[in-house]
Amino acid sequence: MLGKLPLPENPTIFIRHQCQIHQIELISLDELAVYQLPILPNILRDPLDRILICQALQKQLTILTSDEMITQYQVDTIW
Repeated sequence: MLGKLPLPENPTIFIRHQCQIHQIELISLDELAVYQLPILPNILRDPLDRILICQALQKQLTILTSDEMITQYQVDTIW
């Protein structure tokens, strides 16, 4: 909505299509990941970024990002 990520079509359609093409599995927010929020270093203040980092740490996932700040956490990233 802020125009930071221009998509070629409606986000709902685009995301569903990309998940099918790339065999991406959507996951729900894990309660155990949320418990890591208070111990996560305060590098980023954005709550969504922090939750994504905690989820990645909890499930041993890799984050695809262009945000250099996320790479400062002990989480696997593709940058």
